[in-house]
Amino acid sequence: MNRRIRIALVDDHTLFRSGLRSLLALREGFEIVADVGSGEEFLTLVDKTEIDVVFMDISMPGLDGVETTRRALALCPTLRVITLSMYGDDHYYRLMLESGASGFVLKDSDIEEVYAAVEAVMDGDSYFSEALLGSFTRNMSRLTLHDTVSEDTLSEREVEILVEVCRGLSNQEIADKLFISKRTVDKHRANILEKTGCKNTANLVVYAIKNHLVEL
Repeated sequence: MNRRIRIALVDDHTLFRSGLRSLLALREGFEIVADVGSGEEFLTLVDKTEIDVVFMDISMPGLDGVETTRRALALCPTLRVITLSMYGDDHYYRLMLESGASGFVLKDSDIEEVYAAVEAVMDGDSYFSEALLGSFTRNMSRLTLHDTVSEDTLSEREVEILVEVCRGLSNQEIADKLFISKRTVDKHRANILEKTGCKNTANLVVYAIKNHLVEL
């Protein structure tokens, strides 16, 4: 790796921060430039310290991760925020996305997945831990679509397929469910990716949540 990635940690659990810091420091090119226990403390340094990626705890005393993310990105729009999550935090995910978070990693994720999250958001992608993405897709339900997506963005059929993609169905499974050919699903999925500018399923999930096509 040639690039240097400056990372900040924001979590009110000192022991967790210490462990994550030690593991991130093992990765070549990663540099921990801030390590704080509250959103308030992070906001005092975000515009004074060069930071590329911040790992942000959702639930903290005082200023929570949602509001801290919103304020931090107002001060530093290029900052990439990776949410530190635990199972049961589902009700915060849409709020974190709307506040500008780029990724979601479970606190018990393998360190290789944490590394992958950093690389993904630095490349401009969204990232969800595999376990969390699976949890999302199992719990998603469809909303009323007619007033949420204009016809020049996605067709009703494309929205229908996008929702099923977000639920974790393969192209063949979508074809079987909708009684169309897999080739038709393949074509629609390619069109969806082109129209939305998404690169992968995680990006599509973010798009669908932000545009209120699915709810958690």
